[in-house]
Amino acid sequence: MNDEIVHDLYLIKVYKDGRVERSTDEDTIPPSLDHKTGVQSADLVVSAETGLSVRLYIPKTAINTPQKLPLLVYFHGGAFCIGSAFSPSCHNYINSIVGSANIVAVSVNYRRAPENPIPAAYDDSWDVVKWVASHLEGKGQSEWLNSNADLNRVFFAGDSAGANISHNMATWLGLSSSEEVVGRIKLKGIVLVHPYFSGKEPIGSEVDTPEMKVFMDAFWSLASPASTDGLDDPLINPEKDPNLGRLGCERVLVCLAENDFLKERGCYYVESLRKSGWNGVVEVMEAKDEIHVFHLQKPGCENAIAMRQRIISFISQQD
Repeated sequence: MNDEIVHDLYLIKVYKDGRVERSTDEDTIPPSLDHKTGVQSADLVVSAETGLSVRLYIPKTAINTPQKLPLLVYFHGGAFCIGSAFSPSCHNYINSIVGSANIVAVSVNYRRAPENPIPAAYDDSWDVVKWVASHLEGKGQSEWLNSNADLNRVFFAGDSAGANISHNMATWLGLSSSEEVVGRIKLKGIVLVHPYFSGKEPIGSEVDTPEMKVFMDAFWSLASPASTDGLDDPLINPEKDPNLGRLGCERVLVCLAENDFLKERGCYYVESLRKSGWNGVVEVMEAKDEIHVFHLQKPGCENAIAMRQRIISFISQQD
């Protein structure tokens, strides 16, 4: 065993012999019937080959009662390197959204870097989007989706890296042909909570805190060592994406936190999207005095409740 550390990013250490040590809470919680919200969850394997799995959520109103409800596809955060769809914080947060919004949800447990470098997380997420689309005729793997998911009212959402994935999945969907099965689902909107974006050139307050930018950018370098464009890869810097204006949804909600270092990138994303030629509507909500992913750390605080209600309202909005 070689104890020499080649990457030490506080939250994750990578040793020379390939071992990966995550210092964050790696606890997981099984699917269940949540007595607080009445939401039922279950896990399914989407790909035995890669180990890709999802956690499905259904509200109490739909248990054993076929009815078509909006579908939320959720991508967890963690800088592509940490976090899980099965973590208590992610699981409980989705329970609260599903129970209050009366929707169906699919939470994606994509492969993490550095063991599975980029584009694994994106490929897994796209495989789930295609898997969701396979339920269009009511003959997919999940009976919950067959009976209860309205694929004409689909939403993508995620926090941090998961928000980044949500944006990129919406872009890939926008580039899909209507002749493809995946191109037939109707993505109504995406919700980006504290999105993890970056770029080679610092912007705004990043200029004054170069050490923080170096720290955040190191996660992308660890997750995507083969990227020829580095921090200007369109996957991490949407402003460099010539297809930004092809975003495949009608509405976008970007949630920011006042004291989040990534706030500048969230604002820059909104500005870039509005200039891209995309003809949808982008909304912005900012939580005062809060830090990155505060809503997972203290879900019962006033700002977290307000943000959750805004997300629910965004999903529930009628055309």
